[in-house]
Amino acid sequence: MCEPGGMRDPREAKAAAAGGAGPDAIAAAEAALDEVAAGLGGQPVTLAVVFLGGEYAPRAGDVRAAVAQRIHPDVLVGVTAQGVVVGGAEIESGASVSIWAAALPGATCVPLRYGSPADRDEPAAGWPEPPPGTEALLTFADPFTFPTDAFVSWARHVAPGLPVSGGLASGSMQPGGNRLLLDDEVHSDGAVGVALSGVDVEPLVSQGCRPVGPSYVITAAERNVIAELGGRPATQRLQEIYTEAPQADRERMEAGLHIGIVVDEYAHDHDTGDFLVRNLLGADSERGAVAVGELVQVGQTVRFQVRDAQSADEDLRRLLAARPPSARVDAALLFTCNGRGSRLFGEPDHDAGLVHEALEGAPLAGFFAAGELGPVGGRPALHGFTASVLTVSAGG
Repeated sequence: MCEPGGMRDPREAKAAAAGGAGPDAIAAAEAALDEVAAGLGGQPVTLAVVFLGGEYAPRAGDVRAAVAQRIHPDVLVGVTAQGVVVGGAEIESGASVSIWAAALPGATCVPLRYGSPADRDEPAAGWPEPPPGTEALLTFADPFTFPTDAFVSWARHVAPGLPVSGGLASGSMQPGGNRLLLDDEVHSDGAVGVALSGVDVEPLVSQGCRPVGPSYVITAAERNVIAELGGRPATQRLQEIYTEAPQADRERMEAGLHIGIVVDEYAHDHDTGDFLVRNLLGADSERGAVAVGELVQVGQTVRFQVRDAQSADEDLRRLLAARPPSARVDAALLFTCNGRGSRLFGEPDHDAGLVHEALEGAPLAGFFAAGELGPVGGRPALHGFTASVLTVSAGG
C-alpha cells in the first residue's frame, strides 16, 4: 500500500459500487462491502467514498471503520445524506448506504480538511490549497457551519479552472447532525475534500432549466438587485416575457422563475447550459426591480429561466448525449439535489438511471445533496436543483 499522496505500481484500473438499506447500518454496510470487494478483484484501493443515510449517522464511525478494515483504501471520504445513489438506483431513505471504491493506477489522492472560519463570509486563512497538478477537487460540506459560497470564491482564486465537484450534507436538518468522514476522522462541521491527480476527469452539471424570452444586458443594478434590463425596468421586461409566452411557459413561470447569468460574455449565442442559474428572490413593482440569488453587475447578460420535470429531463439527456462516444469512464459520482428524485419526476431513479445508462454501466454512486458543487463555464459554483456528475478514469 502507498501512503496518501503517494504513487503505486501500474495495475489494471477497477472500480465498484454497491449499496444497502435497512434498520442495521453495519449489516447494510457489510453487505455493500461484500459486493465492492468482489468487484475490485483484490486490487488495492486508491479512493473509497461513503454516502451514508442520515439515520445511520450515529454509526458513522463504525461504518468508516468497517470500510477501512475491509478494503483498506489509501484515502476514505464520506458524507451523510437524505438518500443515496448506487448504480442506476436511487434509495430515497435515510436508512441507506452507498459505497464506491476505485483502484486507479498512477493516481494520487490527497485528503483535505476545511475548518469553519469565524466569519462565515470569508475563507479561513488555514484552508489547504489543492496541490499542483490536481485534476479535480471532490468536496463535501456541512451546510450549517461551512461558508460554501466563500469556499467557491476562494477555489476560483487559488486554483483557477480547477473542477470542484461534490455537495452539501443533507442527512440532518439540524446543526451538528451531519457527519463528514475523512480517513480515520468523523467530523460534524466544516468540510472535507480529496484532491485527485493522475486521473482523467469530466465534470457535468445539469441545471435543469430552459430559457424563456430573449437575453438582456443589465443596465442598472446594485449588488443582487437588477433595476434595469436593456434600459427598461426589469419588472417591465419580465411582464413582456410573460405576456408573449405560451400558456405552458406561463404556468411554469408562475410555479417558479429563475434567472440565468451568462458565464462567457464572448460567446456569440447563449442557450441552455451557457448560464449560471440562480433563484429569482422577489420583485418590487414600484421600483421596477428584481432581486436574484447572486451578485450582479452592469453589463452582464441575463435571461429568465423556467424549471420543471420536463426541462430537467431534457437538459440532463442533452448533456449526456453530448459526451464524446469514445470517452472512457472507469467510474462516476453523482450529486443530485434532494428536491429532485421522485419529488420532481414523480418516479424514482430518474437521474441515476439516465447517468448509469449513458456511462454504459460504469460503477456509479452518489447522494441527494442540500446543494451541489460543479463547474459551469469552467468556474466552480454552488447550485440548487441540479444533477452534478464527475466521471473518473485512470490517467493515460
